[in-house]
Amino acid sequence: MTISWEDFSKIEFRVGTIIDAKVFEQARNPAYLLWVDFGEELGVKKSSAQITAHYEVDALIGKQVLAVVNFPPKQIGPIRSECLVTGLYDQDGEVVLAVPDKPVQNGAKLG
Repeated sequence: MTISWEDFSKIEFRVGTIIDAKVFEQARNPAYLLWVDFGEELGVKKSSAQITAHYEVDALIGKQVLAVVNFPPKQIGPIRSECLVTGLYDQDGEVVLAVPDKPVQNGAKLG
């Protein structure tokens, strides 16, 4: 399917730094709860991520990630996810985070 540039430009991709991460014990599939700092303009947003195959919860603190920040909040079990942390599926169907290869300011927009 082809989309227009206008459609793509509606998606707000921002970089944020994971400031806290916990095992999401109530999740149906193994997942973490992430708190991501997107800087002064957007603040901290919460997300659920099924990234347990490649990442230990403690190693996520301080990692920058690319996320969609303008979806409406989504109820996932007992939590309200406020952003979608992006990733790519590896050959085994496990998620690898989409991350900048150099540090950037929290809240930086994908351009």
